[in-house]
Amino acid sequence: MVEVNEAVDVVIVGAGASAAAFAWSLAETGMRILCVEQGDWVKADSFPSVGRDWEERAATDFAISPNVRRRPEDYPVNDADSPIAVANFNGVGGGTMLYAAHFPRLHPSDFRVKTLDGVADDWPVDYATLEPFFALNDEKMGVSSLAGDPAYPPKPQVMPPIPMGRSGVTIGRAMNKLGWHWWPSDAAITTQTYAGRAPCINLGQCGSGCAQGAKASTDVTYWPEAMRERVEVRTHCRVSRVETDENNRATGVYYYDGDNIERFQPAEIVVMASNGVGTPRLLLNSASERFPNGLANSSGLVGKNLMLHPYAQVRGYFDEPMDGYRGPHICTWSMQFYETDPSRDFVRGYSYQFSRGHGPVTAAVNGMADGLIPWGEGHHEAFRSVFDHSAGMVSICEDLPEEINSVTLDPNLRDSNGIPAPKLTYRLSENTRRMLDHSVARGREILTAAGARHITSRSPLPYAGWHLMGTARMGTDPRRSVVNEWGRSHDVKNLFVIDGSVFVTSGGVNPTSTIQALALYFADQVKSRIYDLFD
Repeated sequence: MVEVNEAVDVVIVGAGASAAAFAWSLAETGMRILCVEQGDWVKADSFPSVGRDWEERAATDFAISPNVRRRPEDYPVNDADSPIAVANFNGVGGGTMLYAAHFPRLHPSDFRVKTLDGVADDWPVDYATLEPFFALNDEKMGVSSLAGDPAYPPKPQVMPPIPMGRSGVTIGRAMNKLGWHWWPSDAAITTQTYAGRAPCINLGQCGSGCAQGAKASTDVTYWPEAMRERVEVRTHCRVSRVETDENNRATGVYYYDGDNIERFQPAEIVVMASNGVGTPRLLLNSASERFPNGLANSSGLVGKNLMLHPYAQVRGYFDEPMDGYRGPHICTWSMQFYETDPSRDFVRGYSYQFSRGHGPVTAAVNGMADGLIPWGEGHHEAFRSVFDHSAGMVSICEDLPEEINSVTLDPNLRDSNGIPAPKLTYRLSENTRRMLDHSVARGREILTAAGARHITSRSPLPYAGWHLMGTARMGTDPRRSVVNEWGRSHDVKNLFVIDGSVFVTSGGVNPTSTIQALALYFADQVKSRIYDLFD
């Protein structure tokens, strides 16, 4: 027996980066807004960083992979048919709980890939349209940066940048020697007291949750303000499907609550914010007689064009001490190879994130895997030459959309409520492989110029599927897109998608800043169209 809840105006599925920004912006309308989240609030004293076993916990109960983490709120993901495993987090704050808070924007060229380079498609919005929402989001999240980066149009500085440290200075000098672009990176991390949040103390454990609140996860930025405006966040609500009526309108969502009771939440507007894997999973699971191929899927593109940002990693070891794991992991970036260059054997490009070293356990494990730390005699001496002596980079390669790369429903695998799990099919294109190879070769040049020894590389990183994009793309043509230029479904006029699923192309940078700018833009469009929203 299904329990029916009191109706709301807006129900948002998921409580991560996009949902929080969207709900905060829409709250001023006075509509009754409910966010349903299958996870819970994460208490600051439960993060790995509060204990000495933080490295072990970052690989177990706070691992980035739901298949490793296996918390009760997680759902399994079949990513066996992909060289890159999915990373996500289910809870209030979503992926911002475990992200590194590296905070670049997409570049102006990323919205015009078809026009500029003859591949993929142009977006139905551009950088100039989103610029005020980028700026607003930087302010709300609290971004630390250095103004004047020539890789971008001018953008305001909210706080001073995070410290470069020895790693940043060493890599920066090498980049100067080579004549290549680099800049202190934008980070959604406080470097001074900001909006009630204390400054970062350079603990260096951003990737397993910031107990101090210096890192801008949305549970400490947007959600408190949205809730003060009477937005409700309801946790332990695992949504199974979206319901529709005979007029092809969404009527609400079904979910299982914390007591495993199935409930129906009626709503005038349904908003999907469950990431580029979770959103297509739920849309496909919402198939019905009226929508036999999945909800909002007349184009056949729900779940198609998955983009993951293949990563390559290049690291080296230095004679002089570096920063170790102290400080935010990523300190500087380079956009030297970001735009298409006809002299290269691939189209589009990639960015570099330059990073510090690792904690003692990770340094030891990597050192042994790389053959730098022997067992037995000389073990401790070799460890001392490795720990606090490494630095390097990852390249984030633009992933062009291809329909073969997809999210479907697994015929056998299910979560604990019996809801079909997502199944990934993903292939690296030849363009991507050449881009990865180029980034590894240039990375080795950089570290050689910096004076590194024992340079190692890995490509692609198998665990780096934390950027989930493209599976419900936006566009003006209903035959070639799932939602329109302001996030509304072409097929279901009161259904919106506001997460990374709507990306048309992926760019070569982390997507969170752009995801949130889009969510703010979508909310602004809803507010401005409120009287003819469903026309």
